[in-house]
Amino acid sequence: MGSFYVENFGCRATQADGAAIERQLTDRGLLRAGSSGEAEVVVLNTCTVTSSADQDARAAIRRIHRTNPNARILVTGCYAQRAPEEISALEGVSLVVGNSHKHRLAEIAAGNGFVSIGSLASASNSSESVGNLEPIRRAPVVVEDIFAHAELLAAPVFDADNEKTRPNLKVQDGCNNRCSFCIIPFVRGRSRSLPMGEVLRNVDQLIANGYQELVLSGINLGRWGRDFGRESSSDRLAEISSDAVLQTAETRPCFVDLLRAILERTSVRLLRISSVEPMDWSDELIALAASSSRIAKHAHVPLQSGSDRILRQMHRRYRPWHYEDRIQRIHAAMPYAAIGADVMVGFPGESEEDFEETRAFIERLPFTYLHVFTYSSRPGTPSAQMPAQVPVHKARERNRVLRELVARKKRAFQEQFIGKTLSALTLTQVAHGCTEALTDNYQKLWLQGSLPANRMLTARIHSIDGEALVGEVVE
Repeated sequence: MGSFYVENFGCRATQADGAAIERQLTDRGLLRAGSSGEAEVVVLNTCTVTSSADQDARAAIRRIHRTNPNARILVTGCYAQRAPEEISALEGVSLVVGNSHKHRLAEIAAGNGFVSIGSLASASNSSESVGNLEPIRRAPVVVEDIFAHAELLAAPVFDADNEKTRPNLKVQDGCNNRCSFCIIPFVRGRSRSLPMGEVLRNVDQLIANGYQELVLSGINLGRWGRDFGRESSSDRLAEISSDAVLQTAETRPCFVDLLRAILERTSVRLLRISSVEPMDWSDELIALAASSSRIAKHAHVPLQSGSDRILRQMHRRYRPWHYEDRIQRIHAAMPYAAIGADVMVGFPGESEEDFEETRAFIERLPFTYLHVFTYSSRPGTPSAQMPAQVPVHKARERNRVLRELVARKKRAFQEQFIGKTLSALTLTQVAHGCTEALTDNYQKLWLQGSLPANRMLTARIHSIDGEALVGEVVE
Protein backbone atom coordinates (compact mmCIF):
# COMPACT_ATOMS: atom_id res chain seq x y z
CA MET A 1 0.00 0.00 0.00
CA GLY A 2 1.58 3.28 -1.14
CA SER A 3 1.46 6.80 0.23
CA PHE A 4 0.67 10.01 -1.60
CA TYR A 5 0.68 13.76 -1.15
CA VAL A 6 -1.22 16.30 -3.27
CA GLU A 7 0.10 19.85 -3.63
CA ASN A 8 -2.31 22.36 -5.21
CA PHE A 9 -1.51 25.58 -7.03
CA GLY A 10 -3.89 28.38 -8.03
CA CYS A 11 -7.61 28.97 -7.64
CA ARG A 12 -10.41 27.47 -5.57
CA ALA A 13 -11.38 25.26 -8.51
CA THR A 14 -7.90 23.74 -8.50
CA GLN A 15 -8.16 23.12 -4.75
CA ALA A 16 -11.49 21.37 -5.33
CA ASP A 17 -9.89 19.26 -8.06
CA GLY A 18 -7.12 18.37 -5.61
CA ALA A 19 -9.69 17.20 -3.05
CA ALA A 20 -11.31 14.98 -5.69
CA ILE A 21 -7.89 13.54 -6.58
CA GLU A 22 -7.24 12.78 -2.91
CA ARG A 23 -10.57 10.98 -2.71
CA GLN A 24 -9.69 8.93 -5.80
CA LEU A 25 -6.36 7.89 -4.34
CA THR A 26 -7.66 7.01 -0.88
CA ASP A 27 -10.50 5.02 -2.46
CA ARG A 28 -7.77 3.01 -4.22
CA GLY A 29 -6.17 2.21 -0.88
CA LEU A 30 -3.32 4.72 -0.90
CA LEU A 31 -2.53 6.53 2.35
CA ARG A 32 -2.20 10.30 2.66
CA ALA A 33 1.30 11.35 3.72
CA GLY A 34 2.01 14.36 5.93
CA SER A 35 4.26 16.08 3.39
CA SER A 36 5.79 15.68 -0.04
CA GLY A 37 9.03 14.57 1.59
CA GLU A 38 7.31 11.54 3.12
CA ALA A 39 5.25 10.40 0.13
CA GLU A 40 5.94 7.71 -2.45
CA VAL A 41 3.70 9.48 -4.98
CA VAL A 42 3.54 13.28 -5.13
CA VAL A 43 0.78 14.83 -7.23
CA LEU A 44 1.33 18.43 -8.32
CA ASN A 45 -2.00 19.93 -9.34
CA THR A 46 -0.87 22.95 -11.33
CA CYS A 47 -2.09 26.36 -12.49
CA THR A 48 -1.05 28.13 -15.69
CA VAL A 49 -2.91 31.43 -15.55
CA THR A 50 0.40 33.36 -15.49
CA SER A 51 4.02 32.63 -16.33
CA SER A 52 4.87 32.84 -12.63
CA ALA A 53 2.39 30.02 -11.97
CA ASP A 54 4.34 27.85 -14.40
CA GLN A 55 7.58 28.84 -12.67
CA ASP A 56 6.13 27.91 -9.28
CA ALA A 57 5.29 24.43 -10.55
CA ARG A 58 8.76 23.89 -12.02
CA ALA A 59 10.36 25.09 -8.78
CA ALA A 60 8.20 22.64 -6.81
CA ILE A 61 9.28 19.77 -9.06
CA ARG A 62 12.96 20.61 -8.49
CA ARG A 63 12.42 20.97 -4.73
CA ILE A 64 10.58 17.68 -4.34
CA HIS A 65 13.03 15.76 -6.53
CA ARG A 66 15.92 17.17 -4.50
CA THR A 67 14.46 16.41 -1.07
CA ASN A 68 12.68 13.16 -1.96
CA PRO A 69 14.52 11.68 -4.97
CA ASN A 70 12.69 8.35 -4.75
CA ALA A 71 9.24 9.93 -5.03
CA ARG A 72 7.28 9.44 -8.23
CA ILE A 73 6.17 12.95 -9.23
CA LEU A 74 2.88 13.08 -11.11
CA VAL A 75 2.04 16.46 -12.65
CA THR A 76 -1.55 17.28 -13.54
CA GLY A 77 -3.77 20.35 -13.83
CA CYS A 78 -3.84 23.31 -16.17
CA TYR A 79 -0.09 23.61 -16.82
CA ALA A 80 -0.01 19.87 -17.59
CA GLN A 81 -2.84 20.34 -20.11
CA ARG A 82 -1.21 23.35 -21.78
CA ALA A 83 2.44 22.23 -21.98
CA PRO A 84 2.71 18.50 -21.23
CA GLU A 85 5.87 17.87 -23.25
CA GLU A 86 7.64 20.76 -21.55
CA ILE A 87 6.88 19.24 -18.16
CA SER A 88 7.67 15.67 -19.22
CA ALA A 89 11.28 16.65 -19.96
CA LEU A 90 11.90 17.92 -16.42
CA GLU A 91 14.11 15.80 -14.22
CA GLY A 92 12.17 13.96 -11.54
CA VAL A 93 8.82 13.89 -13.33
CA SER A 94 7.39 10.37 -13.64
CA LEU A 95 4.08 11.08 -15.35
CA VAL A 96 2.09 13.99 -16.83
CA VAL A 97 -1.72 13.79 -16.81
CA GLY A 98 -3.68 16.65 -18.38
CA ASN A 99 -7.04 17.95 -17.25
CA SER A 100 -8.55 15.79 -20.00
CA HIS A 101 -7.74 12.68 -17.93
CA LYS A 102 -7.67 14.06 -14.40
CA HIS A 103 -10.90 12.20 -13.62
CA ARG A 104 -8.95 8.93 -14.21
CA LEU A 105 -5.83 9.95 -12.35
CA ALA A 106 -6.12 7.33 -9.62
CA GLU A 107 -6.58 4.59 -12.20
CA ILE A 108 -3.35 5.76 -13.81
CA ALA A 109 -1.38 6.31 -10.61
CA ALA A 110 -2.42 3.40 -8.42
CA GLY A 111 -0.56 0.73 -10.38
CA ASN A 112 3.01 -0.19 -9.58
CA GLY A 113 5.18 2.19 -11.56
CA PHE A 114 2.09 3.61 -13.30
CA VAL A 115 1.67 0.41 -15.30
CA SER A 116 -2.03 1.16 -15.87
CA ILE A 117 -1.19 3.88 -18.38
CA GLY A 118 -0.38 1.20 -20.94
CA SER A 119 -4.08 0.97 -21.82
CA LEU A 120 -4.32 4.64 -22.74
CA ALA A 121 -3.75 5.45 -26.39
CA SER A 122 -2.66 8.99 -25.53
CA ALA A 123 0.17 7.85 -23.28
CA SER A 124 3.66 8.29 -24.68
CA ASN A 125 7.11 7.63 -23.33
CA SER A 126 9.93 8.79 -25.51
CA SER A 127 13.50 9.94 -25.65
CA GLU A 128 14.99 12.44 -28.03
CA SER A 129 18.55 13.42 -28.83
CA VAL A 130 19.79 17.00 -28.78
CA GLY A 131 22.98 17.35 -30.85
CA ASN A 132 25.65 15.05 -29.47
CA LEU A 133 24.20 15.08 -25.98
CA GLU A 134 22.69 12.07 -24.25
CA PRO A 135 19.00 11.46 -25.13
CA ILE A 136 16.48 13.33 -23.00
CA ARG A 137 14.11 10.87 -21.35
CA ARG A 138 10.60 12.22 -21.32
CA ALA A 139 8.05 11.05 -18.79
CA PRO A 140 4.86 9.44 -20.15
CA VAL A 141 2.15 11.93 -21.12
CA VAL A 142 -1.59 11.32 -20.88
CA VAL A 143 -3.49 14.21 -22.46
CA GLU A 144 -6.12 14.80 -25.14
CA ASP A 145 -8.15 17.68 -26.54
CA ILE A 146 -9.96 19.12 -23.51
CA PHE A 147 -12.97 20.10 -25.65
CA ALA A 148 -13.60 16.42 -26.36
CA HIS A 149 -14.24 15.79 -22.66
CA ALA A 150 -17.34 16.63 -20.64
CA GLU A 151 -16.35 15.19 -17.25
CA LEU A 152 -16.51 17.42 -14.19
CA LEU A 153 -14.12 16.50 -11.40
CA ALA A 154 -15.58 17.73 -8.13
CA ALA A 155 -15.33 16.98 -4.45
CA PRO A 156 -15.73 19.14 -1.36
CA VAL A 157 -12.43 20.50 -0.05
CA PHE A 158 -12.56 19.44 3.59
CA ASP A 159 -10.55 17.48 6.09
CA ALA A 160 -12.13 17.16 9.52
CA ASP A 161 -8.96 15.63 10.98
CA ASN A 162 -7.09 18.88 10.43
CA GLU A 163 -9.93 21.12 11.61
CA LYS A 164 -10.09 22.94 8.29
CA THR A 165 -12.96 25.38 7.92
CA ARG A 166 -14.89 27.01 5.07
CA PRO A 167 -14.78 24.09 2.60
CA ASN A 168 -15.05 24.87 -1.10
CA LEU A 169 -17.52 23.00 -3.26
CA LYS A 170 -16.89 23.30 -6.99
CA VAL A 171 -20.22 23.13 -8.81
CA GLN A 172 -19.10 24.35 -12.25
CA ASP A 173 -16.00 24.02 -14.43
CA GLY A 174 -14.81 25.34 -17.77
CA CYS A 175 -15.68 28.56 -19.58
CA ASN A 176 -17.36 29.45 -22.88
CA ASN A 177 -15.98 32.98 -22.90
CA ARG A 178 -12.99 33.79 -25.04
CA CYS A 179 -11.25 36.66 -23.30
CA SER A 180 -8.21 37.53 -25.38
CA PHE A 181 -5.75 37.22 -22.47
CA CYS A 182 -7.06 34.00 -20.92
CA ILE A 183 -5.78 30.47 -21.42
CA ILE A 184 -8.32 28.88 -19.07
CA PRO A 185 -10.93 27.78 -21.69
CA PHE A 186 -8.19 25.93 -23.56
CA VAL A 187 -7.04 24.00 -20.49
CA ARG A 188 -10.40 23.44 -18.76
CA GLY A 189 -12.78 23.16 -21.70
CA ARG A 190 -16.40 24.14 -22.11
CA SER A 191 -18.63 25.26 -19.26
CA ARG A 192 -20.26 22.34 -17.50
CA SER A 193 -22.27 22.07 -14.31
CA LEU A 194 -22.57 19.62 -11.44
CA PRO A 195 -26.18 18.30 -11.36
CA MET A 196 -28.32 19.86 -8.66
CA GLY A 197 -28.94 16.57 -6.89
CA GLU A 198 -25.23 15.93 -6.62
CA VAL A 199 -24.64 19.44 -5.31
CA LEU A 200 -27.24 18.92 -2.58
CA ARG A 201 -25.76 15.57 -1.59
CA ASN A 202 -22.33 17.18 -1.25
CA VAL A 203 -23.78 20.02 0.83
CA ASP A 204 -25.47 17.52 3.13
CA GLN A 205 -22.20 15.64 3.50
CA LEU A 206 -20.38 18.82 4.50
CA ILE A 207 -23.07 19.68 7.03
CA ALA A 208 -22.86 16.15 8.45
CA ASN A 209 -19.12 16.73 8.95
CA GLY A 210 -19.95 19.76 11.08
CA TYR A 211 -19.02 22.62 8.77
CA GLN A 212 -20.74 25.95 9.31
CA GLU A 213 -19.76 27.88 6.17
CA LEU A 214 -19.64 26.57 2.61
CA VAL A 215 -18.05 28.37 -0.35
CA LEU A 216 -19.57 27.66 -3.77
CA SER A 217 -16.91 27.92 -6.46
CA GLY A 218 -16.39 27.44 -10.18
CA ILE A 219 -14.42 28.76 -13.12
CA ASN A 220 -17.45 30.72 -14.34
CA LEU A 221 -19.82 30.11 -11.44
CA GLY A 222 -22.67 32.31 -12.63
CA ARG A 223 -23.08 30.07 -15.69
CA TRP A 224 -24.13 27.09 -13.57
CA GLY A 225 -26.99 25.21 -15.26
CA ARG A 226 -26.69 26.89 -18.65
CA ASP A 227 -25.29 23.70 -20.19
CA PHE A 228 -28.36 21.65 -19.22
CA GLY A 229 -30.86 21.06 -22.03
CA ARG A 230 -34.57 21.69 -21.55
CA GLU A 231 -35.37 17.98 -21.09
CA SER A 232 -32.51 17.36 -18.71
CA SER A 233 -33.37 20.55 -16.86
CA SER A 234 -36.80 19.22 -15.99
CA ASP A 235 -35.32 15.90 -14.94
CA ARG A 236 -32.72 17.52 -12.71
CA LEU A 237 -35.14 19.98 -11.16
CA ALA A 238 -37.96 17.48 -10.66
CA GLU A 239 -36.18 15.98 -7.66
CA ILE A 240 -36.40 19.33 -5.85
CA SER A 241 -39.78 20.13 -4.33
CA SER A 242 -39.24 23.86 -3.94
CA ASP A 243 -41.99 25.81 -5.69
CA ALA A 244 -39.49 28.51 -6.64
CA VAL A 245 -37.36 25.95 -8.44
CA LEU A 246 -40.21 24.01 -10.04
CA GLN A 247 -41.59 27.16 -11.60
CA THR A 248 -38.51 27.26 -13.84
CA ALA A 249 -38.67 23.58 -14.86
CA GLU A 250 -39.73 24.43 -18.43
CA THR A 251 -36.50 26.33 -18.98
CA ARG A 252 -32.87 25.77 -18.16
CA PRO A 253 -32.07 26.30 -14.48
CA CYS A 254 -29.76 29.12 -13.51
CA PHE A 255 -27.45 29.85 -10.62
CA VAL A 256 -30.10 31.53 -8.49
CA ASP A 257 -32.22 28.35 -8.74
CA LEU A 258 -29.30 26.38 -7.30
CA LEU A 259 -28.92 28.84 -4.42
CA ARG A 260 -32.62 28.63 -3.58
CA ALA A 261 -32.53 24.85 -3.60
CA ILE A 262 -29.54 24.75 -1.26
CA LEU A 263 -31.18 27.21 1.14
CA GLU A 264 -34.54 25.44 1.11
CA ARG A 265 -33.42 21.80 1.13
CA THR A 266 -30.34 21.89 3.39
CA SER A 267 -29.50 23.31 6.80
CA VAL A 268 -26.25 25.04 5.81
CA ARG A 269 -25.56 27.91 8.21
CA LEU A 270 -23.76 30.23 5.80
CA LEU A 271 -23.34 30.04 2.05
CA ARG A 272 -20.62 32.17 0.45
CA ILE A 273 -20.61 32.88 -3.28
CA SER A 274 -17.19 33.08 -4.88
CA SER A 275 -16.47 35.00 -8.08
CA VAL A 276 -19.46 35.74 -10.37
CA GLU A 277 -19.17 37.72 -13.61
CA PRO A 278 -20.99 41.10 -13.68
CA MET A 279 -23.53 40.03 -16.31
CA ASP A 280 -24.61 37.17 -14.04
CA TRP A 281 -25.37 39.41 -11.05
CA SER A 282 -29.03 39.67 -12.02
CA ASP A 283 -31.52 41.68 -9.99
CA GLU A 284 -32.94 38.34 -8.84
CA LEU A 285 -29.56 37.16 -7.55
CA ILE A 286 -28.88 40.48 -5.81
CA ALA A 287 -32.30 40.40 -4.12
CA LEU A 288 -31.77 36.83 -2.89
CA ALA A 289 -28.28 37.57 -1.56
CA ALA A 290 -29.52 40.67 0.22
CA SER A 291 -32.63 39.10 1.77
CA SER A 292 -31.15 35.82 3.05
CA SER A 293 -29.30 35.82 6.36
CA ARG A 294 -27.69 32.56 5.26
CA ILE A 295 -25.88 34.06 2.26
CA ALA A 296 -22.67 35.89 3.14
CA LYS A 297 -22.69 39.61 2.39
CA HIS A 298 -19.84 39.43 -0.06
CA ALA A 299 -19.70 39.96 -3.83
CA HIS A 300 -16.62 39.29 -5.94
CA VAL A 301 -17.22 40.71 -9.42
CA PRO A 302 -14.31 40.49 -11.93
CA LEU A 303 -13.58 43.84 -13.59
CA GLN A 304 -10.18 43.59 -15.37
CA SER A 305 -10.26 47.21 -16.62
CA GLY A 306 -12.26 50.40 -16.22
CA SER A 307 -11.38 51.49 -19.76
CA ASP A 308 -14.01 50.75 -22.39
CA ARG A 309 -11.36 50.52 -25.10
CA ILE A 310 -9.31 47.98 -23.16
CA LEU A 311 -12.38 45.92 -22.21
CA ARG A 312 -13.18 45.64 -25.93
CA GLN A 313 -9.61 44.55 -26.66
CA MET A 314 -9.93 41.99 -23.89
CA HIS A 315 -13.17 40.68 -25.47
CA ARG A 316 -15.01 41.17 -22.19
CA ARG A 317 -18.81 41.02 -22.49
CA TYR A 318 -19.73 44.21 -20.65
CA ARG A 319 -18.94 47.88 -20.79
CA PRO A 320 -17.88 50.05 -17.81
CA TRP A 321 -21.35 51.52 -17.40
CA HIS A 322 -22.89 48.03 -17.27
CA TYR A 323 -20.41 47.01 -14.60
CA GLU A 324 -20.97 50.17 -12.56
CA ASP A 325 -24.72 49.64 -12.62
CA ARG A 326 -24.33 46.13 -11.16
CA ILE A 327 -21.93 47.26 -8.43
CA GLN A 328 -24.14 50.16 -7.37
CA ARG A 329 -27.17 47.86 -7.21
CA ILE A 330 -25.25 45.35 -5.07
CA HIS A 331 -24.07 48.14 -2.76
CA ALA A 332 -27.57 49.65 -2.45
CA ALA A 333 -29.04 46.27 -1.53
CA MET A 334 -26.18 45.29 0.83
CA PRO A 335 -24.44 48.47 2.05
CA TYR A 336 -22.15 46.59 4.46
CA ALA A 337 -21.13 43.90 1.96
CA ALA A 338 -17.54 43.38 0.94
CA ILE A 339 -17.24 44.09 -2.78
CA GLY A 340 -14.10 42.95 -4.59
CA ALA A 341 -12.79 42.58 -8.11
CA ASP A 342 -9.99 41.21 -10.23
CA VAL A 343 -8.15 43.97 -12.08
CA MET A 344 -5.43 43.58 -14.69
CA VAL A 345 -2.82 46.25 -15.41
CA GLY A 346 -0.39 46.37 -18.30
CA PHE A 347 -2.64 44.76 -20.91
CA PRO A 348 -1.13 45.29 -24.41
CA GLY A 349 -1.85 48.80 -25.62
CA GLU A 350 -2.95 50.11 -22.20
CA SER A 351 -2.01 53.80 -22.34
CA GLU A 352 -1.66 56.22 -19.45
CA GLU A 353 -5.12 57.51 -20.34
CA ASP A 354 -6.58 54.00 -20.24
CA PHE A 355 -5.02 53.35 -16.86
CA GLU A 356 -6.28 56.66 -15.48
CA GLU A 357 -9.79 55.67 -16.58
CA THR A 358 -9.40 52.45 -14.60
CA ARG A 359 -8.00 54.26 -11.55
CA ALA A 360 -10.81 56.84 -11.54
CA PHE A 361 -13.41 54.11 -12.10
CA ILE A 362 -12.16 52.17 -9.08
CA GLU A 363 -11.93 55.35 -7.00
CA ARG A 364 -15.64 56.13 -7.37
CA LEU A 365 -17.00 52.64 -6.81
CA PRO A 366 -17.52 51.07 -3.35
CA PHE A 367 -14.78 48.44 -3.57
CA THR A 368 -13.42 47.04 -0.32
CA TYR A 369 -10.63 44.94 -1.85
CA LEU A 370 -9.01 44.16 -5.20
CA HIS A 371 -6.93 41.35 -6.64
CA VAL A 372 -4.56 43.31 -8.87
CA PHE A 373 -2.66 41.33 -11.50
CA THR A 374 0.08 42.45 -13.81
CA TYR A 375 -0.57 41.18 -17.34
CA SER A 376 1.25 37.96 -18.20
CA SER A 377 1.40 36.86 -21.83
CA ARG A 378 0.09 33.34 -22.32
CA PRO A 379 1.17 31.40 -25.46
CA GLY A 380 -1.80 30.63 -27.66
CA THR A 381 -3.96 33.57 -26.59
CA PRO A 382 -4.80 36.45 -28.98
CA SER A 383 -3.29 39.07 -26.66
CA ALA A 384 0.14 37.40 -26.88
CA GLN A 385 0.33 38.61 -30.49
CA MET A 386 -0.96 42.12 -29.87
CA PRO A 387 1.36 45.08 -30.46
CA ALA A 388 2.33 47.73 -27.90
CA GLN A 389 3.19 45.36 -25.04
CA VAL A 390 3.48 47.48 -21.88
CA PRO A 391 6.96 47.57 -20.27
CA VAL A 392 7.08 45.56 -17.06
CA HIS A 393 8.22 48.50 -14.92
CA LYS A 394 5.21 50.57 -16.02
CA ALA A 395 2.79 47.73 -15.33
CA ARG A 396 4.27 47.18 -11.88
CA GLU A 397 3.94 50.87 -11.05
CA ARG A 398 0.28 50.81 -12.07
CA ASN A 399 -0.18 47.74 -9.90
CA ARG A 400 1.27 49.63 -6.93
CA VAL A 401 -1.01 52.63 -7.50
CA LEU A 402 -4.16 50.49 -7.45
CA ARG A 403 -3.06 48.49 -4.41
CA GLU A 404 -2.46 51.70 -2.45
CA LEU A 405 -5.81 53.10 -3.61
CA VAL A 406 -7.79 50.07 -2.50
CA ALA A 407 -5.91 49.90 0.81
CA ARG A 408 -7.33 53.34 1.64
CA LYS A 409 -10.82 52.28 0.59
CA LYS A 410 -10.59 49.12 2.69
CA ARG A 411 -9.52 51.10 5.76
CA ALA A 412 -12.46 53.49 5.37
CA PHE A 413 -14.82 50.52 4.98
CA GLN A 414 -13.51 48.85 8.13
CA GLU A 415 -13.62 51.98 10.29
CA GLN A 416 -17.43 52.10 10.10
CA PHE A 417 -17.63 48.83 12.06
CA ILE A 418 -15.79 50.01 15.19
CA GLY A 419 -18.25 49.76 18.07
CA LYS A 420 -20.62 47.53 16.09
CA THR A 421 -21.18 43.78 16.04
CA LEU A 422 -20.50 41.39 13.17
CA SER A 423 -21.11 37.67 12.76
CA ALA A 424 -17.97 35.64 12.16
CA LEU A 425 -16.56 32.13 11.85
CA THR A 426 -13.46 31.11 13.79
CA LEU A 427 -10.61 29.70 11.74
CA THR A 428 -7.68 27.51 12.75
CA GLN A 429 -4.92 30.02 13.41
CA VAL A 430 -4.20 31.09 16.96
CA ALA A 431 -1.41 33.58 17.70
CA HIS A 432 -0.44 35.89 20.58
CA GLY A 433 -3.46 34.87 22.63
CA CYS A 434 -5.91 35.63 19.83
CA THR A 435 -7.97 33.54 17.41
CA GLU A 436 -8.34 34.39 13.74
CA ALA A 437 -11.87 34.60 12.36
CA LEU A 438 -13.59 35.70 9.17
CA THR A 439 -16.65 37.92 9.27
CA ASP A 440 -19.79 37.41 7.26
CA ASN A 441 -18.70 40.37 5.11
CA TYR A 442 -15.23 38.94 4.41
CA GLN A 443 -13.09 40.82 6.92
CA LYS A 444 -10.19 39.24 8.77
CA LEU A 445 -10.87 39.44 12.49
CA TRP A 446 -8.73 38.76 15.55
CA LEU A 447 -10.65 37.73 18.65
CA GLN A 448 -9.29 37.79 22.17
CA GLY A 449 -8.59 34.35 23.64
CA SER A 450 -8.06 30.88 22.25
CA LEU A 451 -11.27 29.63 20.63
CA PRO A 452 -12.09 26.36 18.84
CA ALA A 453 -12.13 26.42 15.06
CA ASN A 454 -15.36 26.32 13.05
CA ARG A 455 -17.46 28.19 15.59
CA MET A 456 -20.06 30.71 14.39
CA LEU A 457 -20.35 33.68 16.75
CA THR A 458 -21.07 37.38 17.12
CA ALA A 459 -18.22 39.77 17.89
CA ARG A 460 -18.03 43.42 18.88
CA ILE A 461 -15.35 45.34 16.97
CA HIS A 462 -13.21 47.73 18.98
CA SER A 463 -10.17 48.52 16.79
CA ILE A 464 -8.18 47.85 13.63
CA ASP A 465 -4.71 46.29 13.58
CA GLY A 466 -3.05 46.49 10.18
CA GLU A 467 -5.55 45.06 7.72
CA ALA A 468 -7.56 43.15 10.32
CA LEU A 469 -10.40 44.05 12.64
CA VAL A 470 -9.96 43.34 16.37
CA GLY A 471 -12.83 42.45 18.65
CA GLU A 472 -14.29 40.28 21.37
CA VAL A 473 -17.02 37.68 21.47
CA VAL A 474 -20.38 38.89 22.71
CA GLU A 475 -22.37 35.70 22.02
